[in-house]
Amino acid sequence: MGQNDHDRPGVSDEEWARFMEQAAQGAGDAPKEPSARARMVTARLRATRGQEPAGWRTGPAPRERRRPGRLGAVLAVLGIAGLALIAVRPELVIDRITGKTAAREEAAKAGPLAPETERPSAPPPSLPPDLPTLQDPFRGSPALQWADGAAGIEMPEATAVNGVSRELVAQGLERTKQFLVLANLDPATLRGERPTTALQMIDPGQREMVDRLEGALARPGRDADPLQVFTRADPAQVRLAGGVVKVRGRMTVEPGASPGQIDIMTDYTFVYPLVQAKSGAEEVSRTIVRRQMEFTFADPRKWRIEAGMMQIGPYQYDIANSECFVHDGYLHPMFRDTPAGPEPTGVPRDPYDRSKALEQPEKEGCGTVSRT
Repeated sequence: MGQNDHDRPGVSDEEWARFMEQAAQGAGDAPKEPSARARMVTARLRATRGQEPAGWRTGPAPRERRRPGRLGAVLAVLGIAGLALIAVRPELVIDRITGKTAAREEAAKAGPLAPETERPSAPPPSLPPDLPTLQDPFRGSPALQWADGAAGIEMPEATAVNGVSRELVAQGLERTKQFLVLANLDPATLRGERPTTALQMIDPGQREMVDRLEGALARPGRDADPLQVFTRADPAQVRLAGGVVKVRGRMTVEPGASPGQIDIMTDYTFVYPLVQAKSGAEEVSRTIVRRQMEFTFADPRKWRIEAGMMQIGPYQYDIANSECFVHDGYLHPMFRDTPAGPEPTGVPRDPYDRSKALEQPEKEGCGTVSRT
């Protein structure tokens, strides 16, 4: 991906070096120009319908390193004080001129978004490119205004549907939220531990589904990946930065296939800021997981099912910023020192775009996303 015109340096490398040397002579030992990576980010997509998962994955794209947009002719009007500031803290001036400082101030003022009650008509607006930090892991991300953790899994008001009482619908909604929390937010699940409680919520009569998930957890592989349903990372490789996962989405109730049944449709996006587990690691890389899942509940007075038990219906998922063709059951976000992977294909996709439903891909592949 090439640089946009507004990202091109205003002066040559040689001119910049001469400027920094001159500034250093008047301001002591000046630090090096701060580096900033602008790399094509990665995506990973796997879709499943019904009992047979099928789809394609997206992963690492070619990455390039570039300098931040330089000051160019603006340097001439900053004066001596400006030169001293650049020599000591050049990133402050660069951020202000590129608009990052103003964008951060506006983001800090913005309150949380209202609950999502229907599908958005467009993706979130673009923000000035900005790098996340350990102190601000959602910097530059639309998720900054999203709810934290389980608070983002909001439930609609329960009403009687298709012969299922209001009380049982409310129970179904609560159980659905509990499953999503256990599968995507529970610290033990995120650490790669077995999601025992979530598995126990699935109707034993749906034996094939239970066996499929148990097998994927025990022996992950291309056709049996626990990431289809559970969000997991290897704690020896990465850890959550800051302890917060941002969540946005919605949950709706529809009549089931027969009287006395309801289908709860869910569509949620989870944003995980991750950092390498090695000592001293500071680079934050965000992985975005979107899940569309259907859960069926039935009135136990009309159907042979234990109260509160669920059946999992068709589901699809999209994982952005994780290595391609790795099927070990864990997320693998990309960092600066991650080895180059397969060449990406296709038009970059926006993982924050919730205005479209996930679609069944035609084949497995490796693509890119436009932002993380």
